[in-house]
Amino acid sequence: MKPLLLATLMTAASFAAELPAPSELPENPAFPDVLTMRDGAKITSLADWKTKRAPELRALFQHYMYGANPATKPVSGKLLREDKAAFAGKATLREVEVDCGLAAPVHLMIVFPNRREKPAACFLGMNFRGNYQLLDDAAIALPKGWVSDKFPGAEPNRAADAGRGKEKEAWALEQSIDRGYAVATFFSADVVPDDKALGEVALASIRGNDAPRGATDTATIAAWAWGFSRMLDYVSSVPEIDSKRVATVGHSRNGKTALLAAAMDPRFALAIPSQAGSGGTGPSRVSAELAAPQSNGRPKAETIAVINKNFPHWFCENFKGFVENPAKLPFDQHCLIALCAPRPVLLSNAEDDVWANPEGQFSLIAAASPAYALYGEVPKLPTTRPAINELLNERLGYYIRPGKHAMTTADWKVWLDYADRWLK
Repeated sequence: MKPLLLATLMTAASFAAELPAPSELPENPAFPDVLTMRDGAKITSLADWKTKRAPELRALFQHYMYGANPATKPVSGKLLREDKAAFAGKATLREVEVDCGLAAPVHLMIVFPNRREKPAACFLGMNFRGNYQLLDDAAIALPKGWVSDKFPGAEPNRAADAGRGKEKEAWALEQSIDRGYAVATFFSADVVPDDKALGEVALASIRGNDAPRGATDTATIAAWAWGFSRMLDYVSSVPEIDSKRVATVGHSRNGKTALLAAAMDPRFALAIPSQAGSGGTGPSRVSAELAAPQSNGRPKAETIAVINKNFPHWFCENFKGFVENPAKLPFDQHCLIALCAPRPVLLSNAEDDVWANPEGQFSLIAAASPAYALYGEVPKLPTTRPAINELLNERLGYYIRPGKHAMTTADWKVWLDYADRWLK
């Protein structure tokens, strides 16, 4: 592990000592000031942000929301296959088994353009259904472990050829290749299965004991974000990829993970969380209008009460202590965005996806911006949300398109436009 990253995590851990229980925290209905310490001290210098407030925020997120970062272990890779003529000769595709200390290796797929003058910038993303669903390629290995029984041909909970290429439009890999970018991707279940019961089994293996998960033990999204960092460890050894220009990208729960990974690991150069909503790029302090039950009994936007009920394995047990009173949280998601400073972050949304709270997401940008100002990077932010299909191409970026909750080829075009400014 790089010395800077190790020092960052060790300092964050030291701040976590003797933090109060959720019920003992004071209420604050507004977004907590990103530059005010828990003890009320104001942060006015970049040095104090780096050594005091940023480590404190990382510790608070681990303690009260995502759980502890897993211990880092050495990473090694075994090349399974290489196709130097992918996409009609435009790219090379590699499949690698990455051993990062889990019970089984993570299957990482990498594609990079063959025509390039220097190592390529890279999007690193976690996929929902396995690498075999991202391309029509019969040679891509099927996942060896559990998959959801909702996958094509998954009986009983095993991947099948029927699923090949089903997600190719969502990932649009050839579009990235044509624009000069590499893409590296891995299946979430290779780290922790997205299943309430099996997820707990995998988390127990990661922490090394079978006891019930404690209040601050690693939860699923933290484990997935740790997986991003371990894949970056391997990608950094690939000579065709520029390890200093690797962006995290992900949609929905994978978007939550992409943002957390960038916030916790300063090696990532850029983050693009798509429609990440509650627990990601949406505020935990949901407005009264959006939190009120509708005729179907659900709120308009997802709340931490709903997300903790439906996905109890995603967050640490302490986070459930805020279900009744989110105002007690000593942070909100603008603080997670701020931890990426001064690196660019693009919040990507869809108009009909009110569940992900796109309006609330836009409000987080201004609340995070004081951390960027400490670096001398003052984002040019409008006072109202950008119009539909209008990219706010700033260091703190925002985009909203027509449509519903999905990752699309059109989304990738906008993300590539954003990367062209901030990653190239």
